[in-house]
Amino acid sequence: MKKLIIALAVLVLGSLPVSAETTVQRTELQPAETQSADVDEAKKRIQVFSKTLKSKLKAAISEGGLSKGISVCKTQAPKIAADLSTDGWHVSRTSLKTRNPLNVPDEWELETLKYLESEKALGSDFKALNKTQYKNNKFRYMQAIPTGGLCLSCHGKNLSDEVKTALGTHYPSDQATGFKLGDIRGAFSLEKEYLESL
Repeated sequence: MKKLIIALAVLVLGSLPVSAETTVQRTELQPAETQSADVDEAKKRIQVFSKTLKSKLKAAISEGGLSKGISVCKTQAPKIAADLSTDGWHVSRTSLKTRNPLNVPDEWELETLKYLESEKALGSDFKALNKTQYKNNKFRYMQAIPTGGLCLSCHGKNLSDEVKTALGTHYPSDQATGFKLGDIRGAFSLEKEYLESL
């Protein structure tokens, strides 16, 4: 009799519908090998973006000062992102305080930026400040951008008149100032679309 009751319980429980939450979790699962490869590729593209932009900024600042750097950043950052957006990948940057209105975070990016801030407040190392998502046939990855010394000239608290004028010209709706060394200035945001269901 006891075996019959257990068998009936298993049959009934097995026929219950899967909750929406469980379904979401299952759609976000991805084989470890694929996930590792996607994260590695995202990091490679971020590294290329970062090195290329820094190189162009330093050259521009050396040639024509910070105002030239701001001008070059405005034109070159989107171009670098576009050049790296190949093979199903889309590369961009976003922030809680954006400079370019085209970089305003979407819902997931906003949630992730807040998560990264909370993790940093708990003492996490910058290398660990990232987040991954698999959902709706997309892989998404965000990595925090630290505020370095070079960044403070155009993103810090005490900006020169030259910088203020250039920002007003190129970014009249700029919000990306007031940062301190070591702050999260924003994040690289990458996604890759899959043609088949994850």
